[in-house]
Amino acid sequence: MVYCALTVQIVRITVTIDDELFNKAVKMADPSMGRTELFREVFKSFIQVQAAKRLIALGGSARDTKPVRRRRDEPDR
Repeated sequence: MVYCALTVQIVRITVTIDDELFNKAVKMADPSMGRTELFREVFKSFIQVQAAKRLIALGGSARDTKPVRRRRDEPDR
């Protein structure tokens, strides 16, 4: 038998955000999107940007790596 324990943590925080900045974000968001979803998307975007910055900072530091084969679609003829 395999037992799996799942721990879920819900963090509740209070944030102070500039009204103008928040209103711009709300206007750009999907009208059906709630505040929680909006903040979740903000955090996802932040994480993606920071991950990209870290990848750029590596700057090809693994120079001995072989090129990766990539699948390419056949050109339409």
